[in-house]
Amino acid sequence: MRAPIGNFDDAVPAPQALGQLCEPVAAAVRAWEGPVPAEQLLYVDTDPDKADTAVFVETYGPELLETSANCVVVAAKQGGERRLSACVVPSGTRVDVNTTARRQLDARKASFAPRDTAVGETGMEFGGITPIGLPADWPVLVDEAAAAMPWVLIGSGRRRGKLIVPGKALATLPGAVLVEGLGQPA
Repeated sequence: MRAPIGNFDDAVPAPQALGQLCEPVAAAVRAWEGPVPAEQLLYVDTDPDKADTAVFVETYGPELLETSANCVVVAAKQGGERRLSACVVPSGTRVDVNTTARRQLDARKASFAPRDTAVGETGMEFGGITPIGLPADWPVLVDEAAAAMPWVLIGSGRRRGKLIVPGKALATLPGAVLVEGLGQPA
């Protein structure tokens, strides 16, 4: 099937591509519930050597700059405790960690989690972290603009491959909280 965005001729419903996903993402797809059917989560194969934004967009379609989202892991500290969460923002923006995310997480301090922590705690590859399949107790802050996209390209948990999902599916993820202005102009 042809993907609804980008130049991907071979989009496959994610439940049919479980072997291409890392285990936490595959488990989340197997257990998927909610108003968006799992078959609407699409997997597309991508070349990990073309992951750089400029090359990726040239290869897979310029509209992907406007129809993709990034997921980053944030460490919030309050009262000596560190809590991890994820932030999902349109790819043309950056996460407002120090103000919007910090306040939403009710933390004294918030910062991007170290790479080893992000990879170790998610079970996903760096550069492929996705909001699907994150630990169940994590808050997942989703910029309202990402959730409003008809279709959004996100990571698959691996550097190879991406997921294309209805934006509204992001709002139904476990721990999801819609946040206005989470992504600020880059």
